[in-house]
Amino acid sequence: MLDLVVEYGMFLAKIATVVIALLFVISGIATMAARNRHQNDDGYLKVRHLNQEIDNLRDGLRHEIMTEAESKAELKRKKKDEKTKRRAEKKMPAAKSARSRLFVLDFDGDVQASGVDNLRREISAVLQVAEANDEVVIRLESPGGLVHSYGLAASQLRRVTSQGVHLTVCVDQVAASGGYMMACIAEKIIAAPFAVVGSIGVVAQIPNFHRLLKKNDIDVELLTAGEYKRTLTMFGQNTDSDRAKFQEELEDTHVLFKDFVRDNRRGLEISKVATGEHWYGIRALELGLIDELATSDEYLQRRSKDAEVFEISWQVKRNLAERLGLGAEGAMIRVLEHLFHRGSNRLLK
Repeated sequence: MLDLVVEYGMFLAKIATVVIALLFVISGIATMAARNRHQNDDGYLKVRHLNQEIDNLRDGLRHEIMTEAESKAELKRKKKDEKTKRRAEKKMPAAKSARSRLFVLDFDGDVQASGVDNLRREISAVLQVAEANDEVVIRLESPGGLVHSYGLAASQLRRVTSQGVHLTVCVDQVAASGGYMMACIAEKIIAAPFAVVGSIGVVAQIPNFHRLLKKNDIDVELLTAGEYKRTLTMFGQNTDSDRAKFQEELEDTHVLFKDFVRDNRRGLEISKVATGEHWYGIRALELGLIDELATSDEYLQRRSKDAEVFEISWQVKRNLAERLGLGAEGAMIRVLEHLFHRGSNRLLK
């Protein structure tokens, strides 16, 4: 009986230890999050000082590869440099703000450019503090999508240049079609050597079920007012005149797209690049679609030597049910990815 009581007491002690540890972790996470965000009813703005992260990576590696004597000497030198810097800032307070600032925003585009709402909030925040010598860097990834959605996203970027703030777009993987429409707003486009760029064209695809419905004696009534209120439809019988009108609308959209790119990328031979084709970064540079070959990491690390670099992101607040749902979804995706890679490995073998 005594052994049972002891075992039960040990079990309770373990449970209490786990609960206390979890409470400490949750409290720590909440404290750290509170330091880096400004909250409102919809979400909060998260700010990361990338210079500090880059310095921490460098210092961590140096600590591991240096001898103890070298490490002490490096620490002593660093303290001396910081002391000298603080003295200089006291004598000349303006020196503290002399360095320009880079504000880094991310846009990961889908067909509907659904990230535009977050982008709008981030740009609105940055433009409240940005000055003429500052720069906004957009890390852009998008294969394109709906014309009106990407037109709005491009207009949000236009707000940056209209205020006289420098704008740079970095493309690591893809900025095609609507993605390139956004990119060409920038003063400078930087892409990785094998990033996909271009695809200045318009495409539309509509399934038609008319013959299937007719075969099953199903009628569809479509009533319109206005000759071209509807052209191609999914359920009605499409005519040659319907197709011709729809093609005319596509061509007009393409003309507007080409004019937009031409106005923002002066000197670009538009007839050569507006064929709907896409190119890798190396070829895009030759054609004038981009200005420089580099990854976003390379560019930001280079600029961090003479500027303060801040990553800005709008974080949407989610309730507990949404967070649990996203967690379950993420777990399922990881399981499926694991199974897919196992299957791929078997095929490769």
